[in-house]
Amino acid sequence: MLGDFKLRRTLRNIHQTIDNELKVEMQKVANEILATMRGLVPKDTGAAAAALTAFVSKSGLDAEIGLRGKRNNKRFFYLRFAEYGTKGYSGVIYRRADSNAIDGHTNNRDKMAMKGRRNALRARETKNKSDGSTFFGKYPDIPARPAHPWLRPALDVNREAVMLHLQAAVARTLKRASEGAGNG
Repeated sequence: MLGDFKLRRTLRNIHQTIDNELKVEMQKVANEILATMRGLVPKDTGAAAAALTAFVSKSGLDAEIGLRGKRNNKRFFYLRFAEYGTKGYSGVIYRRADSNAIDGHTNNRDKMAMKGRRNALRARETKNKSDGSTFFGKYPDIPARPAHPWLRPALDVNREAVMLHLQAAVARTLKRASEGAGNG
């Protein structure tokens, strides 16, 4: 139903003339998915689960479920790391070939080619500031974290119920429109 543009246009036009049932049904299924999402999202304090919302457009053809708004996306940025996992990082990967284990130099990029007046970065050599047990600088050892998906599984669990509810609502709305029922 996502790719059927003619049906969406027809339903939008019907929405202008009669009260359709799409918004009510879409809100019901969005709330079901939202409840599943809140159950699956990793919880420390529960603030991230509480920030998840469901919004349905006036016509009932579009719904947004999850983190909405710039403030929530900035505040709960770490949820993407929980969803997809991280690959980890070790400063050892970027160890320079000309350094030894004692001085601990690391480099993210080859700065040998950035000589002369055109070096806009004014890049200095970077050093890993660590005493071996405590880290003080830019290149920590960050372990990989496994993925704990919650977005996609919430939709997958409810997919069949969502499709049944929405197909029935579309059929009822089209039937009312074909019978010429107006608002009221």
